[in-house]
Amino acid sequence: MAQHNEFGTISEDRAVAYLMARGYTIRDRNWRIGHKELDIVAQKNGTLAIIEVKARRTDRYGDAIDAVTDDKIRKIVQAAHAYVRYYRLDLSVRFDIIAITGEPGHQTIEHIEDAFYPPLF
Repeated sequence: MAQHNEFGTISEDRAVAYLMARGYTIRDRNWRIGHKELDIVAQKNGTLAIIEVKARRTDRYGDAIDAVTDDKIRKIVQAAHAYVRYYRLDLSVRFDIIAITGEPGHQTIEHIEDAFYPPLF
């Protein structure tokens, strides 16, 4: 596995552990439809949380959150809509970002709930 892919997997594992420690149930990881993917789909208190994970070894080149562009948001929202339809869910949906910075074992986590709202198409 390429080193950057391994770093991404380790960071997603860290995000899942963080969420579970806070009472979330993990429904899916890396759920795909077509060319779109949802990093983590979690549930807590009747709300479906669609969570985009962004990880950086350093913030030298910008904040991990800035990597969630308008185009990425549109793709996440489209995939989330497909997910809800596919599983016929009747839940509130929220879009979160988990930004992880640092080397494995020395990472900081920032969880932003309601990080963005679905754009109008």
